[in-house]
Amino acid sequence: MSYQGFLNEVEKGLPAPVYLFYTSDPFLQREALDRIKKLVPESDRDFNLHIFDTSSPDDVPGIQQILDVTNTVSFFGGRRYTIWAGNLQKIPKKDVEKINEYLLSPAQNAVFIMLHDGVMKKDGKEKFQAPKQISLDIRESEIPSWIKQRVRTKDLEISDEATEYLIGITGIDLGLLSSEIEKISFIGKKRIELSDIADIVAGGRTYSVFDLVNALNMKNTEKVFSIYKILKETADDYSLIGALNWQYTRSIRPGMNKAENSYYRQVFELLSIVDKDIKSSGRSYPVEYLLIKLLRLKKGLS
Repeated sequence: MSYQGFLNEVEKGLPAPVYLFYTSDPFLQREALDRIKKLVPESDRDFNLHIFDTSSPDDVPGIQQILDVTNTVSFFGGRRYTIWAGNLQKIPKKDVEKINEYLLSPAQNAVFIMLHDGVMKKDGKEKFQAPKQISLDIRESEIPSWIKQRVRTKDLEISDEATEYLIGITGIDLGLLSSEIEKISFIGKKRIELSDIADIVAGGRTYSVFDLVNALNMKNTEKVFSIYKILKETADDYSLIGALNWQYTRSIRPGMNKAENSYYRQVFELLSIVDKDIKSSGRSYPVEYLLIKLLRLKKGLS
């Protein structure tokens, strides 16, 4: 199941007694926790909501103590939510056995949630017998829908053009996108159009990633680096790479010839390489190097 599957379960109040959620995105982990917390009335959270983070430097009780908390009768007649978070693939085999024993007969009026931090491998999914296993990760192709859904939580709507602009200028970092959505939710309109958000999201920038790609397509070296100099003052390299990837993806169209297909294949290979360079700090000036490569590639296409 996907992130939308998670939202559907939350909307129903997490009816199953046991869940396994997993994601490598810290923002989505926080988002999931916030949504689960809201299921418990604030006045009841001290009694009916318990979060145990195995990655915390504080002492975390053993799995048996956590399961004992889950088995405790809830207060005020509500359901008890127990969240066990962290890298769950590293836990000892004996703890896995205790969890699976609990899963055979989970407590009534209780929800036991395992929230895994990181990529969940196949063997990790298989060793926990949780009936509801849901990935919280969002594919790039799902980000526009995620933006629209998040805007709807503000009782607003956003047009397709404004959604694409938001991704193009901000990139695909969900945390940054969430911050921009917070900004535009205060403009005082029920439907958000591109013209409503250009100045707010750009934050006074003279140029956007749209302009950077246009300059690359025009093979204008001086303009490419002038635009990049301005963009990097308000956005980090990783966000810019995400925005470039989005812009080039949107440029692909059916019926392209062999040369065009080869061009875009090489573009995405370069973007993949620089993405790894940024994450590993494997190259000095990775984006500048990328821009030079993209300019050469474009000149070779004509």
